Amino acid sequence: MSDYRVAGKGRIDTSKLVTFTFDGKTFTGAMGDTVASALLANGVHLMGRSFKYHRPRGAVSAGSEEPNALMGTRRGPGRFEPNTRATVQEIWEGLEANSQNKYPSLKFDVGALNDAFGILFPAGFYYKTFMWPRSFWDKVYEPFIRSAAGLGVSPTEEDPDTYASRYLHCDLLIVGAGPAGLAAARTAAGNGFSVVLVDENAEVGGTLLSEPQAEINGQSAWDWLAAEVAALKDTGVRIMTRTTAIGYYHQNMIGMVEKLTDHLPDLPENTPRERMWRVRAKQVVLAQGALEKPLVFDGNDRPGVMLAGSAQTYLNRYGVLVGKKPAVITSHDSAWHAAFDLHDAGAMVQAIVDTRVEVSAALLDAAKSRNILVLLSHTATGTSGRLRVRSLRINPVSNGNVGGARNIACDSVLMSGGWTPSLHLFSHTKGTLQWDDDRTTFLPNKTPEDCVIAGAGRGLWGIEVVLNDGAARGLEAVKALGKSGKTDRYEVAEDRVGTGATMRELPTDRNASLAKAFVDFQNDVTAKDLRLAVREGMRSIEHVKRYTTTGMATDQGKMSNINGLNIAADALGKKQPEVGLTTFRPPYTPTTFGAFAGYHRGDHFEVVRKTQIDSWAEENGAMFEPVGQWRRAWYFPKAGENMDAAVRRECAATRSAVGIFDASTLGKIEVVGPDAVEFMNRMYTNPWSKLAPGRCRYGLLLGDDGYIRDDGVIGRLSDDRFHVTTTTGGAARVLNMMEDYLQTEWPDLHVWLTSTTEQWSTIALNGPNSAKLLAPFVEGVELTEEAFQHMSCIECEVAGFPARLFRVSFTGEIGFEVNVPAPHGRALWEKLWDAGQQYGITAYGTETMHVLRAEKGYIIVGQDTDGTVTPYDAGMGWAVGKKKHDFVGMRGLMRPDLTDPNRKQLVGLLTEDKSKLEEGAQIVFDPDQSIPMKMSGHVTSSYDVGTTGRPIALALVEGGQTKIGETVYVPMPDRTIAAKITNTVFYDPENTRLKI
Repeated sequence: MSDYRVAGKGRIDTSKLVTFTFDGKTFTGAMGDTVASALLANGVHLMGRSFKYHRPRGAVSAGSEEPNALMGTRRGPGRFEPNTRATVQEIWEGLEANSQNKYPSLKFDVGALNDAFGILFPAGFYYKTFMWPRSFWDKVYEPFIRSAAGLGVSPTEEDPDTYASRYLHCDLLIVGAGPAGLAAARTAAGNGFSVVLVDENAEVGGTLLSEPQAEINGQSAWDWLAAEVAALKDTGVRIMTRTTAIGYYHQNMIGMVEKLTDHLPDLPENTPRERMWRVRAKQVVLAQGALEKPLVFDGNDRPGVMLAGSAQTYLNRYGVLVGKKPAVITSHDSAWHAAFDLHDAGAMVQAIVDTRVEVSAALLDAAKSRNILVLLSHTATGTSGRLRVRSLRINPVSNGNVGGARNIACDSVLMSGGWTPSLHLFSHTKGTLQWDDDRTTFLPNKTPEDCVIAGAGRGLWGIEVVLNDGAARGLEAVKALGKSGKTDRYEVAEDRVGTGATMRELPTDRNASLAKAFVDFQNDVTAKDLRLAVREGMRSIEHVKRYTTTGMATDQGKMSNINGLNIAADALGKKQPEVGLTTFRPPYTPTTFGAFAGYHRGDHFEVVRKTQIDSWAEENGAMFEPVGQWRRAWYFPKAGENMDAAVRRECAATRSAVGIFDASTLGKIEVVGPDAVEFMNRMYTNPWSKLAPGRCRYGLLLGDDGYIRDDGVIGRLSDDRFHVTTTTGGAARVLNMMEDYLQTEWPDLHVWLTSTTEQWSTIALNGPNSAKLLAPFVEGVELTEEAFQHMSCIECEVAGFPARLFRVSFTGEIGFEVNVPAPHGRALWEKLWDAGQQYGITAYGTETMHVLRAEKGYIIVGQDTDGTVTPYDAGMGWAVGKKKHDFVGMRGLMRPDLTDPNRKQLVGLLTEDKSKLEEGAQIVFDPDQSIPMKMSGHVTSSYDVGTTGRPIALALVEGGQTKIGETVYVPMPDRTIAAKITNTVFYDPENTRLKI
């Protein structure tokens, strides 16, 4: 056992020794230790270097709020993780831990030169330093910034671990298993409700684990805790440890991450490392407690300077003395009890220094009985020591005046500026906060969610007070759930927390030019930085935050926000509520990407949707491409063919004979109801009132701004029913847009919307022989020009299957789209394929479909439009109803800037040298202009030889529709290509090929 282990102390198992390495050196800890507690037990305080100044840093806390002791940990091949908090990572045999942000070693880091020249790196220096000379940016500034940025080193190996996710529904979720959470759970238990109690630590108890001397209802805190946990389990309460609630979302959904194996060595293969829980609770009790606040003084960041409550935790939970000669600097009663615990465990407490003028007689008597020096009305003004604190400098304070300095030799400094409620999850709910002058902190006020705050989370101190408040809040939740309940009254022998919370910058550091009094340890932000930000014009606390980086990154302000707020408020000459608080964002603590990804990795990274015909395409050698979430057949190569050859063959076959295409991925929405026609008139630019049942029409959908959002062919099946198709990737977006208008703008309309994309398999037949092939299979209509004209639709039977048959074309050829119930899709495809052999049938994919449609000038929304294209820009003014009094986007189209004749408009391009243009290539009218050139447009679609005998392209060009015949230029890295502006239709402009 090391010199810093205290026999008989702690909750760890010192009979089970565990070896691990830190920076390559082997250390021994005990089962239940964290990396931090094990290192402290071995007398190691130096655990890392700070981000900006590379100052030596050690653990300042004992929990997830730790800003300093961030390490890279390795759990075997491929299992490397940066920025692991040493204060929460449990050790196990063979764990490898390494310090970060240093070179070449932790003790000797050349980056510490930044600290020596810190005067050159004030807050916001990066906003000014890298502006001149501009020529330095690419080769000097940017590489330097990129190499210096970030905490830790990103993993380079593929993560071999697996991650899981689950959903959970419960009546009551209690976040935090300290005194308040335990009392709330006990009150709610046994009422017939499902109760879940979660805590981020390895065991429940919270502050009780650090205060074994307290007595609750006549029992020691630890005995009471054991009995309470057993009782909760007996009543069916689900207790989840090592589980962090990382975010609170709408409608009482809480995201939680459970660590499953980080504390275990060898595991069966594919055992998940972490599990993401998505919990929906009827009622939530937030009992997250409070976080101890550091004091702000020069040198408050040296290894060995830590929070008093954390030192108490290391002693009582892990059996570790953080120092043999500690000094205490505080403005709160709780640090006195920490000092007493350390003294009673064998430490020689050098002094208790309190900034307050008066403290309770009980505290003074307890210190006197232990012969501990007490100095009231004193403040800390500095520390000494290079890799570990060696002394604390203090000064008396009287009426705001600072007296002469005095040095206290010590090997650790325990500080406490009081406690601030943990409000992160509460703030995620859009809950409002209110300032409490007595406690100098924000407290929870109102929230739109069904949750209550318990215990120290709402500014209450003392075990008895917290226990009783937790029980009361549990009863409140039970009543909200619909049952009456009762609560026990808890009696505690000693209130060990007390009052006196204060949080301010200690006065001697305010104007010290060389002082480094840190507010944000992780980002190396000092009190001086905050005051500088205010002097340089930052008035909003959000601006101060971003200018100085305080409260950013993985810390999210847990230890720094209140300090930073108070200092900024003082600099601004305002009260804290006037300055406000920065935003707390989820996740509450840093969370692995793996936990968020869950099962979505490798082949399962993204959901792949497949049509019923996909398997046939795969069996017949198709190459695939992703479109939205769908896997679509791209082209069908034969032996020896590349994509270009296959596409040319597919195009020719479709134009000359018949092509078959899987169009099942088209979005489909059923619009039904007595007001369906009125709804369609309001949503789409086209008129729908006179469209007879059995007919189709091309529909164009705009946003409020007048820009094209989606399009598709829409069939009217009956007076009150429309079959609406959308683009493949736009189905969900269009349905959401329709629902939004129906529910919020036009709730008076009697219309029902149903997504039917997956209900139908859609097979498209195109080409001169398509009608000949299809006709024998159709019952209910003759496929003649007279009986079934272009843009007609009918419900009938095809090959014995119930079907919706549309005569439409996206190729310019005679075309049909056959919709049958999805399970019959492949069967119908195979029947048509077999029968089509006599007609020269060819399967074609999305690339051929793109070529054929481009030859006819048919647009693809999202490719030939970019979110800023109107119907008139696309040459589709014919699709806008001239007599309609209103439709979505109508007023947007009236904006003067959308009627400018020089807007970018869709045109065709034919290159003079018959070369293919690159999609996205920029277009200019004058190729001889100086750089940077004035860009006048860009290529939206470009294809090699299809059936026109030469490459074609579509492009958006300024005023393009009035410049048909003019020449534009496309500058490329190796040459400039000249192209002629043409109409968008390259093939069969008279549409003669659409007739049977």
